[in-house]
Amino acid sequence: MARRGSPDRRGLRGDSVDLNPLFARPGEAVELPLFSFPGDEMLPETAYQIVHDEAMLDGNARLNLATFVGTWMEREADRLYAETVDKNMIDKDEYPQTAAIEERCWRMLAELWHAPDPDRAIGTSTVGSSEACMLGGLALKRRWQHARRAAGKPADRPNLVMSSAVQVCWEKFCNYFEVEPRYVPVSDEHLVLDGYRLEDYVDENTIGVVAIMGVTYTGSYEPVAQISSALDAIQASTGLDIRIHVDGASGAMIAPFLQPELEWDFRLPRVASINTSAHKYGLVYPGLGWVLWRSTDELPDDLVFRVSYLGGDMPTFALNFSRPGAQVLLQYYTFLRLGRAGYTAVQAATRDVAVYLSGEIARLGPFELVSDGSDIPVFAWKLRADAARNWTLDDLSSLLRTHGWLVPAYPMPADLETVTVQRIVVRNGLGRNLARDLLQDIRTSVAYLDALETPPPAPPTATAFHH
Repeated sequence: MARRGSPDRRGLRGDSVDLNPLFARPGEAVELPLFSFPGDEMLPETAYQIVHDEAMLDGNARLNLATFVGTWMEREADRLYAETVDKNMIDKDEYPQTAAIEERCWRMLAELWHAPDPDRAIGTSTVGSSEACMLGGLALKRRWQHARRAAGKPADRPNLVMSSAVQVCWEKFCNYFEVEPRYVPVSDEHLVLDGYRLEDYVDENTIGVVAIMGVTYTGSYEPVAQISSALDAIQASTGLDIRIHVDGASGAMIAPFLQPELEWDFRLPRVASINTSAHKYGLVYPGLGWVLWRSTDELPDDLVFRVSYLGGDMPTFALNFSRPGAQVLLQYYTFLRLGRAGYTAVQAATRDVAVYLSGEIARLGPFELVSDGSDIPVFAWKLRADAARNWTLDDLSSLLRTHGWLVPAYPMPADLETVTVQRIVVRNGLGRNLARDLLQDIRTSVAYLDALETPPPAPPTATAFHH
């Protein structure tokens, strides 16, 4: 199958798709328009083959070390997915058992995250952690607005305090919902938000502080208990009572199993809400997330809608409406399948591979670790500054692509943007054998680059990775 026409975004934008004659059936076209509807029908086998062949051009998901998103589940999960893909999560009256299973899942998470009174906790599934973050931020904003208006004060200048290393979904939240973002800059001394000089950023208009359990750039945890202590001190001196939302996109499904003694969740009274990505270390296919509030007091009731025209009167709090219910069932399957012992074993194996890889990479001459994978199974490194080289981490990233590996290189966030790092996300499915193959390809690539007498040419279609 081939494309014809002018170059496209990948280099060969065609006006039509040519079919291999073996794919087409008698009476079917052998050339199809690329950007308009075909004039006639085709057999399902032909349509399948076209889409199947297009998808082959994507990278190998198992070798994609840039993404946090899960790429593998067991055959039983695949079977369950196929059986339930037609369920609409919003139709709770039509699919009451799926709705019941959704509640079971968030209640299980409430117990996992130490909600002080599980019967008063409340939660919901979402399309992913980005929607979950939006809902957590909206609850903080609305609660702040109610308190300000009750006190007879203006409620039109809300701000949200967070690290400059937050994921882009928080920038979107502030943009879409008209909240001033206040970014606490990272530095060599403070690579994460740790409470340092937090008093310079919060005021009476602060709706909350975001703490990240697994910074996207490096994989490091932000010390939620330390941030909470800083806010305690601020309240003691100013009277400001500021809540914390924990963005646990990755770490909220790692810390309970690998660092159970770490206090980051609802054990801290300032933590009002927590989100996570089920399709990351929750071990479910995309897209599914969860967001929970420690009690119904933290989720203003006027944000919850009750929809009657679907046949019932079920409450809903979401940015989306219709969305798949299958992933919720997959989450319940995984909770049942693994239990605490299974999750602990899977996450520990993943972390062990991350720590092994980071240790071996640290032994290579050019590199210095920024993080080592001992928090979430994600680590990053930078080039040492003690020697002149003709190559950069972008060159190494491009060379590893020739071996099939996607290992991104990118600048750190504002105030550290002159520092470029390379990052590996270790997910379930990247075992020791693949890790050894990756290390060998890194060693071979470094040896090749070190032998160059001049900088390597930039690939003609190179694009920088960004979050």
